[in-house]
Amino acid sequence: HVDWSAGAVRLLTEPVPWERGERPRRAGVSSFGVSGTNAHVVIEESPLPVPEPEDGGLPVPWLLSGHSEAALRAQAARLLPHVADRGVAYTLATGRAALPERAAVLGRDRDELREGLAALVAGRASPGVLRGTAGRHRTAFLFTGQGAQRAGMGRELAAAFPVFAEVWDQALTLMGAGGEGTEAAQKGLFAFEVAMCRLWESWGVRPDFLLGHSIGELAAAHVAGVMSLADACRLVAARGRLMQALPAGGAMLAVEASEAEVADLPVAAVNGPDSVVISGPEALIEEVAATWGARGRRVRRLNVSHAFHSAAMEPMLAEFGEVAAGIRYER
Repeated sequence: HVDWSAGAVRLLTEPVPWERGERPRRAGVSSFGVSGTNAHVVIEESPLPVPEPEDGGLPVPWLLSGHSEAALRAQAARLLPHVADRGVAYTLATGRAALPERAAVLGRDRDELREGLAALVAGRASPGVLRGTAGRHRTAFLFTGQGAQRAGMGRELAAAFPVFAEVWDQALTLMGAGGEGTEAAQKGLFAFEVAMCRLWESWGVRPDFLLGHSIGELAAAHVAGVMSLADACRLVAARGRLMQALPAGGAMLAVEASEAEVADLPVAAVNGPDSVVISGPEALIEEVAATWGARGRRVRRLNVSHAFHSAAMEPMLAEFGEVAAGIRYER
């Protein structure tokens, strides 16, 4: 028999509050059974979670979905009394199945979220509510060429997303540091585009089609599995280095015209039925811009250092061809 009056141990015969002190609460749980069970576990309370600071500057998306519009509105009605904190938004985004009828409710604070949910329940339009029906559509990724780059691009994404940072750093390391002008631009664009694609893939968004323009063609080819990242980086580095070594000059012009309408001009790219790019000497580009602008067509100079995709690139083709011949192509 145990003398419960001795020592500091008490036998509890009914539930009592367990007050929290300076030290973590710990308990021993024993299991002794007639069938041979003989176990004892010591457990300790977990540390108190540190609440995340409320960020009032960014809108918080609440993602809702249902099998029907009525179910979607009913879900919004159930949430109305519980507009609380960012944790609700996180749970809605990560813990629920994505059903066909969907809505996103945006709000910078509880009042805006409550207003958006009320609008969804009532079936009325609201600036903070996006509605749609999911379908089995296919996705295409388009990888751009030069002109889209800017100083510091990718810095915030690399700081926020390890997936992006890993691919970004790996690609830039493989291509090598240094370079200026078009060489630096091509390296940066390729690294950014591949890293951005991998980030989308980490979120479950995978492309059915891949399309690349200029340097973007090499990014698309790598993502499609045509060549490894190391081989693609070799091509990009060689391409940028050889183009940068060419004499600067020339220009490129986007023109609202069909390919047939500009058949007598040096066409660098056909971007659509009524969208072409002309590439050549500065004087020619100025003349084309004036002529087609006077006809009421839209024209725009591209932000480039050379007349790319024109005869001005021919001096680099032999050396670039040697690099391309040493690449292993998987497809």
